[in-house]
Parts: sequence; C-alpha cells; structure tokens
Amino acid sequence: MKAGKALWILAFVCLIDAIGFGIMVPLIYSYGKQFGVNKTVLGFLTASFSVAQFFAGPLLGRLSDRWGRKLLLVACLLGTAAGFVLFGLAGSLVVLFAARIIDGATGGDIAIAQAMIADISSGKDRTKFFGILGSAFGLGYVIGPAAGGLLSRFGMSVPFFFAGGLSVLAALLSIFFLKETNGGKKKDKDSGVNSFSYRALIEVIKCPVVGPAVLSGFLLTTAQIVMLIGFQTFCADALQLSPTQVGLFYAGFGISGIIMQLAIPLINKITKARSVILMVSTIICLGALIWAGLISTMVPFAIGIGIYGLFNGLRNPMLNAIIADHSKAGEEGELMGINQSYTSIGQALGPAMAGAAAAVSLHTPFFLSGALMLAGLGIVFRLKTQESPAGKN
Repeated sequence: MKAGKALWILAFVCLIDAIGFGIMVPLIYSYGKQFGVNKTVLGFLTASFSVAQFFAGPLLGRLSDRWGRKLLLVACLLGTAAGFVLFGLAGSLVVLFAARIIDGATGGDIAIAQAMIADISSGKDRTKFFGILGSAFGLGYVIGPAAGGLLSRFGMSVPFFFAGGLSVLAALLSIFFLKETNGGKKKDKDSGVNSFSYRALIEVIKCPVVGPAVLSGFLLTTAQIVMLIGFQTFCADALQLSPTQVGLFYAGFGISGIIMQLAIPLINKITKARSVILMVSTIICLGALIWAGLISTMVPFAIGIGIYGLFNGLRNPMLNAIIADHSKAGEEGELMGINQSYTSIGQALGPAMAGAAAAVSLHTPFFLSGALMLAGLGIVFRLKTQESPAGKN
C-alpha cells in the first residue's frame, strides 16, 4: 500500500493510544479511591501496566516479525479496548489491577506501529515519518486529559468506555484500510515464540548503535517523567497555579513538542545526521532543565520549560529512526518492542524518583532530571561515534 495512507492510519492509532493514556492520568487516582486506592497503591497500580508492557512488548514485536504486523496490531488494539472497558466496570481493586495488566500486556501496538513505519519508509524520510507519529502522540497527550475531565461529568466510568471505543475504532480502521507491511519478509509461524528469548533485553544493550540508542532513550525518558512530576508540584506549590492553569501550561508544553516534530523535514535540510540532531537537542534540554531548577518566578520558568518541550520533541523520532536504520531485516518489531519495554520501565521509575526528589525541595526534581539527562548525553556521544551517516535503506 502507499506509504502515505499507511502513515496516517498509524498516526491515528498512535493518537488514540495517547488519548487513552491521557484520559487515564488525571482520573485513575480519584476513580480508584472508591476501591481502596491510596497514594502507595497508586504507584503499584501504575507500575503494573509498565511491568506487563516490559515483558509483553518485545514478544509481541517478535511475533509481528514472524506472523505479520496487521494481525498483532489489531489484537493489541482490541486488548487495550478490553482493558479500558474492564477498568470502567471494575468493582474491586483486583479488577483494577487486572485491567491495567491486560492493557499493558497488549500494549505492543505502538512498537508494532513503529515497526510498520520502518517497513514502509526509506532512510531519507524515516525521521519525518517518525516525527508525524510523535506529533500524533503529543496531540493525544494534550487532548486526553481534557477529554477525560469533560467526560467524567457524565460519570467516572464514561471516559474509560470512551477510550475503549476509540481503540475499537482504531482496530476497525486497521482491519479495513491497513494492509500488511511485512508481507515480503519470511514468516516462520512455528518458531515465532521459541525464537524469542528475554535475554535479548540485555543482549541488545551490547549491540553497536542500537544498544546506545535504547539505553539513551531509557535515560532520557526517565528524565522527562521526573521533570513532568516536578513540573506539576512546582507549578502548584511554588507558583500557586490553579489546576486549570497547570493544565494549560502542560498543553503548551505538549504543543511545543508537536511543532518541533513537524519541523523535522526543515531540520534535515540542515543536517541529516540523526545522532548530531539528538546530541544538540539533548544539550539544549539539559541547559533548560538546569535553568528551570535555578529560578522561582513564572516567566523565566515558562521560558525554560518551553525550550525543553520544544527540543525534547526531537528525541523519539531520532532514536526510533536510528533503531530502524540499524535493525536487521525481520527484527524491526522485536527491537521496537524492546525499546518500548525500556521506555515503559522509565515511565514506571520516574514518578517514584520524582516523589523522592520533591521531598527534598521543589527544585530537586529538575536537577535529578538533569543528572539523568547528563548520563543520557554521555550515551548519545557514544552513539554518535558508532552511527553511520546513511540509513540501511
């Protein structure tokens, strides 16, 4: 099928996934309190999704390499829908955990969508395609919390049913309008499961280019989550912003990243070296974080966070393109799944690390995020020395 058609369907899948995640974020605690969720349990409930995704993502990606992307993508979307509906129907804490685990275990749709982008794109347009996927994510993260807040007025379960319905819609669109992108590659249905070993989660770190890309992505994602938690507490307690103002501030942060992702074709006219773009953007983000941690007034803080949000938008498109460029034929799904696994663990560790840092001071999360980003920058330097200037296609 034409790359453009597939790209926009996959972008819509990513948009729906991000909307669902965004819907969950502001409601999970208030909804779960009626079933006994407190701040401690909330951490475990949130982590259950990430842990399930950590183990399931690479396996689902590997199966998509063997059995085809479309089948696994549809299965993951339907699993996500089931998780949301079960969450909305929950009558106990056990059911809440079961729903989040189901959603996490079938959360390979993003890795599969990324593998499909790798299938249909060549080296020259790969970052642009991943940038469009990233923009869809960013837009979903902006829309999701607002949609969740509005729909909750009709009942606390309504937003979760809505998210489940969106996932079903994405599955139907994939069934009827998305063609298989992995059809020309060898599929070994009998060895799909047996050929995958969880040792690959460790072994991939040793691989040239791909290993540093995955590891730097993990560190930079964790840094972002720590920053976002610190951002919320700083806005509420230091700047005395209302929840509505914090939400608008967060939306502006998300929109700035979308703008940068859409500007990737222009950036590529300056340089096509993805590791260089990643390195420069990481340095700028590090400086913005240090700035945000040193000041205490609204306008300078907003400038620092705005700069961070703008250049942080380049991270995922560059890393995903680098991983896709250096993946062996037939292994794109597995590697994208492994990358998603490390991202999910960063998303699980970030809140706990940010909470501990915020207990020291409202500024500490920004410095902790900066330390993680500095470590990630060291890995990016290593990545730059290993990356070849041209993609594999």
